[in-house]
Amino acid sequence: MNLGDLEAKTIQELYEVARKLGIAGVSKLRKKELVFEILKMRAESEGLLFGDGILEIMNDGFGFLRVAGLNPSPDDIYVSPSQIRRFALRTGDDISGQIRPPKDNEKYFALLRVEAVNGADPDSATRRLFFEDLTPIYPNDRLHLEITPREITTRMIDLVAPLGKGQRGLIVSPPKAGKTTVLKKLANSITTNHPDVVLMVLLVDERPEEVTDMERSVRGLVMSSTFDLPPENHIRVAEMVLERAKRQVEHSKDVVILMDSITRLARAYNLVEPPSGRTLSGGLDPNALRSPKRFFGAARNIEEGGSLTIIATALVETGSRMDDVIYEEFKGTGNMELHLDRKLSEKRIFPAIDINKSGTRKEELLLTAEELDMMYLLRRAMGSLGAQEMTELVIERLRHTKNNEEFRQLVVKSPFADNVRALS
Repeated sequence: MNLGDLEAKTIQELYEVARKLGIAGVSKLRKKELVFEILKMRAESEGLLFGDGILEIMNDGFGFLRVAGLNPSPDDIYVSPSQIRRFALRTGDDISGQIRPPKDNEKYFALLRVEAVNGADPDSATRRLFFEDLTPIYPNDRLHLEITPREITTRMIDLVAPLGKGQRGLIVSPPKAGKTTVLKKLANSITTNHPDVVLMVLLVDERPEEVTDMERSVRGLVMSSTFDLPPENHIRVAEMVLERAKRQVEHSKDVVILMDSITRLARAYNLVEPPSGRTLSGGLDPNALRSPKRFFGAARNIEEGGSLTIIATALVETGSRMDDVIYEEFKGTGNMELHLDRKLSEKRIFPAIDINKSGTRKEELLLTAEELDMMYLLRRAMGSLGAQEMTELVIERLRHTKNNEEFRQLVVKSPFADNVRALS
């Protein structure tokens, strides 16, 4: 009995098979979990082991299933080139199957039989399209972030820079402006309001304690390469996360990558890429920007189904000319920007969002006509105010309303809205 046979059965039939094999707690398992438990138990009863992991294909044609996150470990499982060719496997595929212990002079477990590829029958993997062949379109399906009245950060983002599935967004932030907090709030809003979305958090060149805090704060896959590791590791982890996301999008899933930060990834590529002989301001090699742009440019909404959303932080005002050049190179590539203001954060005004500078391209595809009208009135009425006054005023009004719809009605019915209409 293979994976296809088990998936064809009803949940009640699977319960019966599981009970015969002696699997405990079957009523608490979902169908996919139950199928894998049955495959695992069957393999073990036949004296075989069952393993799974994320495939990384090496330059020589063979691959390894990474079982400890996406980082190499002694527990990785070897995959032969013949299996990779037979099932058209790609880096980032989630492979499950029967494995055997290492023989003499072997270091790794070896994959004997492929039972599933990305949770589906292995034969279906040979018929899928390549990510690059899918048709990109503008984001048109909104990711709602508002969850509770007191969560001002996500409510404000929902208003000034709405997110859609397939968004390519930058959070432009100076140091200590609250970008990590914004990422955590975004992650928790997405997992709460959109449980079907696959969330991945990528931390590049980050402090170890920040990684631990993110893992404990977010319900999703958190992958990291801390600052004490070489730049080659930063690049390998980032590329593995991207390939994993692409494989899921090829199966029509909606994936969100929250990345901190695109600036540090570009720095890593600048250290690793062969020099081109040309140097931009700040000591940045032009070749070093190609791969980070390929990473960021992978975000797209797919016409055939599925989407890849990437929200990355970009560091500014760090005192490094290189960081400023990296931001300038990425500034026109996204279709959403959220700017955090150092002056606001120094005065302990949070979220320190500069409303005038923040926004989303083609926001009319995501907002309702009423919401668009409200934001038009708000920006026109407050356009003469500075970033601090505008943000303080919006935060105060948000705190006195239960939800964004109540805030919208408050704005539309206010006296300054009538003045704006009179001037229009």
